[in-house]
Amino acid sequence: MIPSSELILNPDGSIYHLNLLPDHISDTILTVGDPARVAQVSRHFDSIEFETTHREFVTHVGYYRGKRLTVLSTGMGTDNIDIVMNELDALVNIDFMAREVRPVEERLSLRIIRLGTSGSLQADVPIGTMLATEHAVGLDSLMQFYPLMETGLETEVATELQRSLGLSFAPYVVRGSDLLREQLGAGMTMGNTLTCPGFYGPQGRSLRLPLRQPDYISRLQNFRHQSGEGEFRLSNFEMETAGYYSLGRLLGHEVLSLNAIVANRATGEFAENAGAVVDAMIERTLQHLVAQ
Repeated sequence: MIPSSELILNPDGSIYHLNLLPDHISDTILTVGDPARVAQVSRHFDSIEFETTHREFVTHVGYYRGKRLTVLSTGMGTDNIDIVMNELDALVNIDFMAREVRPVEERLSLRIIRLGTSGSLQADVPIGTMLATEHAVGLDSLMQFYPLMETGLETEVATELQRSLGLSFAPYVVRGSDLLREQLGAGMTMGNTLTCPGFYGPQGRSLRLPLRQPDYISRLQNFRHQSGEGEFRLSNFEMETAGYYSLGRLLGHEVLSLNAIVANRATGEFAENAGAVVDAMIERTLQHLVAQ
């Protein structure tokens, strides 16, 4: 039995942070960082059957062309993704009454699609690009606390990036869902996303504080790893994808990160109408989900 200090439930039986009961979610979940973006997605739904808000976690469940979908805001950072992924998994794979993990044959695999904004590292990934993340590279510490198993290529990239950036810790590298990328990423730019533990220094921005490595951005832009699978480079960065991909692998869920490129660090540009770029990605994703 899982003790109440570990599996924390609200008085109504809902999971602690997300404020959700198991029947509140669908098997396909769209996640966004900004709570205000939940309505930007659900306004396309034909109907909404359930809404709840708790802290930064806003959830709408409804139907789009007959398909039941959940859209959920996560806030920013892999610390929040740790909460979201563990609690979503608990909703479908833990019996709340018995406080026990369900038998293997009863466990469910969710489809989780991140719809996020991102900054490009490369001049040839311009503003307005819709990018599907193949590999995520985590510069945060989340995977220091979980037994993540990486492939040979993933370990090679992590080791080479640690050396290239002169880091005192090893990054982690995780490939996302090939199935979802084939279904939803067709026609999009494919890339490898760097997940950073902050928006300013960790993404090479300097306002009043200087960076420890003044050439940090150029090191990221110029990073290359050659393998039998081709050349690996970093295309863009944000703050959540590596958390999604690593916890998705550990928990057995299909996870894909889709990125609306609203800034280009190589050219110094920011989208004049970032909302339109995000809207186009949302509409495209919804159409592809029901076309399967």
